[in-house]
Amino acid sequence: MYKVFIENLDNRELSYPEGTDVETVLKDVRDELPLPVYVSKLDNAYRALTHKLTHDSHIEFLDLKNQEAWQVYQNSLVLIFIKSVHDVLGKDTRVSIRNALNMGIFVTLSHRIDTDILKKIEDRMREITDADMPITKEHYTKDGAMIVARKQRMTETMKLLDSITNIDDIQLYSLDDELQIFYNILVPSTGYIQYYGLRQYRSGLILQYPQQGDPTRVADYVEQPKMYEAFSESIKWGHLMGVDHVCDLNEKIIEGGVDDLILLQEALHEKKISDIADMIRDKGSRVVLICGPSSSGKTTFAKRLCIQLRVNGFRTLYMGTDDYYKEFHERVYDENGEADLESIRAIDTDLFRKHIKALLAGEEVDIPHFDFSIPGKVYGKRITKIDKNTLLVIEGIHALNREMTDNIPDDEKFKIYISPLTPISIDHHNRISATDARLLRRLIRDSRTRNSDAAETIRFWPKVRASEDTNIFPYNSEADVFFNSNCIYEIALIKKYAEHLLKRVKRTQPEYAEAQRLLDFLKFFDVLYEDSDIVNNSIIREFIGGSVIVK
Repeated sequence: MYKVFIENLDNRELSYPEGTDVETVLKDVRDELPLPVYVSKLDNAYRALTHKLTHDSHIEFLDLKNQEAWQVYQNSLVLIFIKSVHDVLGKDTRVSIRNALNMGIFVTLSHRIDTDILKKIEDRMREITDADMPITKEHYTKDGAMIVARKQRMTETMKLLDSITNIDDIQLYSLDDELQIFYNILVPSTGYIQYYGLRQYRSGLILQYPQQGDPTRVADYVEQPKMYEAFSESIKWGHLMGVDHVCDLNEKIIEGGVDDLILLQEALHEKKISDIADMIRDKGSRVVLICGPSSSGKTTFAKRLCIQLRVNGFRTLYMGTDDYYKEFHERVYDENGEADLESIRAIDTDLFRKHIKALLAGEEVDIPHFDFSIPGKVYGKRITKIDKNTLLVIEGIHALNREMTDNIPDDEKFKIYISPLTPISIDHHNRISATDARLLRRLIRDSRTRNSDAAETIRFWPKVRASEDTNIFPYNSEADVFFNSNCIYEIALIKKYAEHLLKRVKRTQPEYAEAQRLLDFLKFFDVLYEDSDIVNNSIIREFIGGSVIVK
């Protein structure tokens, strides 16, 4: 008998014979857990619920508030969706999983979709989940997986398998007669997936699912036309650069075509920033507000935009909302008794609004600098006033929150939302999470600028994400324009910097499982070792170093 310690339940000790699967343990304690569980963390490693016990173990059961569990849910839902599409429309129908959109996943099919077909697919999904059909995992060598991919005409999967050299254990999941390659864990059976919906949208549909902040219901639909336009534009950029999937990027790295790719990416960014500067000029706005989640490249973008505005004949005054944090004695605290530095409650909004109003009126203002080493505001270093030809360029996570600028008329404001939206995917149904791309950016920046190790960044990341869901994402619909700060080659480059940081996370640390998940993800990318062709004002330089803008 093996001892099992349930971390969710104060390390309660239970005993099970060898070969017992984790799902059996879950069934014994499920009623005591607050939310549905989709995956486990066993001795600090993510394990499927089908994993069998081979020694005394510590188990933590993970619900949708955990990033890994959230991805397990999404991938499992995608398999059920593909199976349903093929049952309704036939195996020849190609399903392409595109990107997160409108509180779901945007999906396109190689078949015309109407209301009747949509209902048939959704009804079939419900039949499958109600039947609690088993989802079976099989391990294949790369050669074996290649044979399956060839039979199923998975062209980009074949190219990917051919381009990677350090993976020889490919997981294939079967649901009845549906066999697909997934590079992550799935649930043991379809009955685990209960919250989902389908909705027609543009040229495809939205596959709806719960969000991490509210795990037991399908998220309310939110129209995000600017984000759709940004994703559509990024896909066009990917086509223009000849990179639609990871295998295309690997091919360019191996065959020496990445130099042109880097130059083209930077040219596209510069053109987009220039276009936005023209839009600001044409609207006649005096206040430019820039918002985006962590590691979006807000600072580099804001300062490059200032340059383009100067080309258009304006002077600019750059400001960051972080300089308006409340003083130490004014701090507010969250439900855990920790200082709340993420919500708008942490900002002295009254002082910020007063300063913006005074600057626009031509009055002299002593703009503070917040020194985190004190911590507190320092005055006397930026005493300034502006004329009518000077634009205020304001960057910060709360910049689009109306509370920050509700005393400024809307026609005087131009709002920009920035985030790195990854245009490439691993293959047609394994997408790349923009959240993972931002976490990798932050890992290497924190290491370089704050001397933080990967475990520390990973540990803090859930709190960052929770704040984004509350304080940032709800405001992206306010934006006049969406800027995609992704560099299409960046994960291949980031791999060079991130791998050794992630490998330093020890098995005994709680962050080990997440570090291993990210390492497994990076295995699909060939490394871009040479970065001398990346210009010193590139957004990616904000993270890897060498920027002339962010020092």
